[in-house]
Amino acid sequence: MPAPILKKKLLAAMIASAVVATSALPTLAWAQTADANLRGKAPANSEITARNVATGAVRRTKASAEGAYSLVGLPPGTYQVDAGAGTARTVTLTVASTATLDLAAAPTGTPTTTLEGITVTAQVLTEVKTSEVGNTVSLHRIQTVPQITRNFLEFADTVPGMVFSTDPSGHTKLTGGGQSANNTNVFIDGVGQKNYVKEGGVAGQFNSQGNPFPQLAIGEYKVITSNYKAEYDQISSAAVTAETKSGTNEFHGEVFHTYTDQDWRSSTPAEDNAHGKIPSMEKEYGIALGGPIIRDAMHFFFTYEAKRFDTPITVVPGTTIEGGDIRNLLPANVAAEFGPADLPFTEDLYFGKIDWEFSDRDRFEISSKVRKEDQADNIGTSQARSASILVKNNDTRIDARWQHSADSWYNELLASWEKTYNAPTPLNAGNGYVYTLARGSDDATIVSTAAASPLATQNKGQKGPSIQDNLTFSDLNWMGNHTVKLGAKYKKVDLTAQDAADVNPQFTFNVGPEGTADTPYKAFFTSPVPGLDPVARSADKQFGAYIQDDWEVNDHLTLNLGVRWDYEDNSSYLDHVTPANVIAALNSPNPDPNAPPGQTYADALRLGGVDINDYISNGHNRSAYKGEWQPRLGFSYDIGADEQHVIFGGAGRAYDRDLYDYLQLEQTKSALPQFTVWFRDPLTGQCRNGNNPCFDWDPNYLNGLANLQALVAASNVGSEVDMINNHLKVPYSDQFSLGMRNALGDWNTSAAVSRILSKNGFVFTLGNRYPNGAFWMNGGQPWGNGVPGFGALIIGNNGIETKTTQVLLSAEKPYTRESGWSASIAYTYTNAKQNRDINEHYAFDGETIGDYPFITSNAAARHRLVATGSIDGPWGFLFSGKITLATPIPHNDIGCFEDPNRFFPSGAHCGPVASIPGGQDLGFGGHFLGYRSLDLQATKNFDLSAGLSAYIRIDFLNVFNFKNYNDVLVSSNGTFSQTVAIYNPVGNITGVPRTMKVTAGFRF
Repeated sequence: MPAPILKKKLLAAMIASAVVATSALPTLAWAQTADANLRGKAPANSEITARNVATGAVRRTKASAEGAYSLVGLPPGTYQVDAGAGTARTVTLTVASTATLDLAAAPTGTPTTTLEGITVTAQVLTEVKTSEVGNTVSLHRIQTVPQITRNFLEFADTVPGMVFSTDPSGHTKLTGGGQSANNTNVFIDGVGQKNYVKEGGVAGQFNSQGNPFPQLAIGEYKVITSNYKAEYDQISSAAVTAETKSGTNEFHGEVFHTYTDQDWRSSTPAEDNAHGKIPSMEKEYGIALGGPIIRDAMHFFFTYEAKRFDTPITVVPGTTIEGGDIRNLLPANVAAEFGPADLPFTEDLYFGKIDWEFSDRDRFEISSKVRKEDQADNIGTSQARSASILVKNNDTRIDARWQHSADSWYNELLASWEKTYNAPTPLNAGNGYVYTLARGSDDATIVSTAAASPLATQNKGQKGPSIQDNLTFSDLNWMGNHTVKLGAKYKKVDLTAQDAADVNPQFTFNVGPEGTADTPYKAFFTSPVPGLDPVARSADKQFGAYIQDDWEVNDHLTLNLGVRWDYEDNSSYLDHVTPANVIAALNSPNPDPNAPPGQTYADALRLGGVDINDYISNGHNRSAYKGEWQPRLGFSYDIGADEQHVIFGGAGRAYDRDLYDYLQLEQTKSALPQFTVWFRDPLTGQCRNGNNPCFDWDPNYLNGLANLQALVAASNVGSEVDMINNHLKVPYSDQFSLGMRNALGDWNTSAAVSRILSKNGFVFTLGNRYPNGAFWMNGGQPWGNGVPGFGALIIGNNGIETKTTQVLLSAEKPYTRESGWSASIAYTYTNAKQNRDINEHYAFDGETIGDYPFITSNAAARHRLVATGSIDGPWGFLFSGKITLATPIPHNDIGCFEDPNRFFPSGAHCGPVASIPGGQDLGFGGHFLGYRSLDLQATKNFDLSAGLSAYIRIDFLNVFNFKNYNDVLVSSNGTFSQTVAIYNPVGNITGVPRTMKVTAGFRF
């Protein structure tokens, strides 16, 4: 055997053994690419050339002595592939795929593909020999399927297991695997868009009506719901990887404008109840332009998109009463704040890109995205317009990428810089008034009015560079062919979090059967500590490395063996020092009169299972978690070695991260303490539930924040103390799947079962304990037993878990010009349990998160069906539609026994409960659906000659005007186990009422 071949076989054997051995370590993506790989067989030792039809870019490699070849890192698109006389093929490669193409014989069939003005005859190569669970969203689907938002992620819900939702405020989010949006990640041109500070998963997507990226700039994207390869990082749910468009050898562009308003939609249920519509409007417009700078070598692409919205919303109570309207118990001026309102929103999105193929081995890209948003928010359920906020949401990114290919290896170097900030401020300044209903062990908020909380003034974001490198070896042989990819990444990002401001005290009033109390029972406010900075900052360092071996054992069996390791150094958490006065207070005598002589507060905590030494930090006793080993193992078995019937499966672990929005609270609440003081009831002379600190009510407290601050000027009484476990871990999910893909004529089908177990979700719980260590006594909690001289003790730990099993079925007929039509069907069955509401990271209704039972998750519907279709009509018409049907999403809440003397074994009077609202029908009976929508679209294209065309498009959304209710009313019927949830028929809806949108545009 020749020495070079022997060395390659030995290297392949060593790598395969190393990957398998490393994967077996206890417990297991930085650089993830959207590029495509092409592999197969060709004449032995032949040169394979792939030429991009649109850009003229050329890539070359050589086949081995056995005829195996691999082309790595090809931008998705259509290529002319040639290995010598009689072998030429024209094929289309999709995003983030590895396709097989044998070049020993001439092609047998050639569907047509259209690439932004270029029509070629090409075979679309579909990736089927992979262990990943997911599917690709094509450019044709993006351009044709009806759409509520102009957010390219909306089409991800055509992939089984995924849910894209639009809430009543127009906020959008993408979820999968029975987990929250925080656990997803989106990769654009190989660069993750993760939000390290706020919720939402993607930077800028926390409570936003906007788009993370211009839709005109997206070519196509792939959605992986589970069992992704080792290159994917900072994720425990779904991964979306997208490739942006590039310029071509011809100038092409598009201009569009979309419009709708209140006259083009039906009334919302709240508007029907109020007998009138409120003004609303949506305008979206944009432009895209791309072309050559140097033909076959350098190209540019630019796009701009804008949104101008005024979204209808309804202010509704946050809770209800049995047999009556709770609004009748409120003051007239407060009750008047319920009803229709609106949410103004503006967004400007820019994207530019230059690519340069300065040799047939090298490609360089540089791109930039700028996103700027302004919106009104926090209006709706329990939030009046007067207590709303104004939000600035900005995101800027610059990315550079250099790709170098050789005959047997390929390298990709990426450098990026980002700056993204979210900064809400209150609409009004002054006192805020909150109205609550006493309910068991907690107080349910009915509505907040007048001015938003001091917590509404925030400035949170991230800024910094990163660098990553991916190296792929494509010509390794040992018991088959190996494509081995390994990479590493380093990121240094500055995290910033301002959690509150010294403004807007909040006064809370009790509402009972007799009406609203004349005086508040508590007040919430801030009071800064001189010399301390209320803005938390952290120099966050992130490291990651991985190795992935895609091992083609033979024509039937392919193994995907990978492992990655991640590490994060968050200086704000690691270097935090617990204030000395807090430590002294924790170890001081317990002031509770029932405490035994000599007992310290720490002693009482210890009796209740809380060792305060686990939370006291001296700046040196915390270390970053080093156990983020993540094996990613999978297989695919091609039964006939013809890609017609493929069995696939996998198992792996994926780590996410702890959000800085949670970790920063130790610091910010020390520098800008948040106080809750209680006022005596004029009738009983007692403060509510015996809480402290307790004062007599004085109307002068309403005349300025300083008057409240004077109550605590000489002490910290009432100041919340937040502490986080010194041994914090990192959230992760374990993923298992098994399925089969089939090619049935023109249709591609898939059936899979997945099991996802997520653990170590971050959660805050109440640390207070009674002197005997109890958390419950007579149905009450120790809210009055806070840290001596301070307020409540709030402790942060890991512990939120989800358990999800899904059946994922899909069938897709891709569009071809010859057939003139396309269709897709995605069905998901979900059985999901969780020990905390998917939208919560506070858990005050149990002693620890371990005391929370697993209940039906509110992350997804039990059954969900999404079907799309398009067809070319005569005379330049194109028609398409989308049907979405889902059973009601379970509602998670706290249920209580009606009998005040009935308790759970823990001593609690109330506990977590899940109930499913009664569904709707399709007009012919069967009340089982929670969401129903039929959306239609019609486009007329006009050929204006000389390469110029125009189009008019009409989208009819929710054609049958189904009322997809969002707000839920809960009734216990006097028995905890029979807690019933029903939709509020005059509340907000998910999605939109029947709406018509009109778009006009030009293409050239």
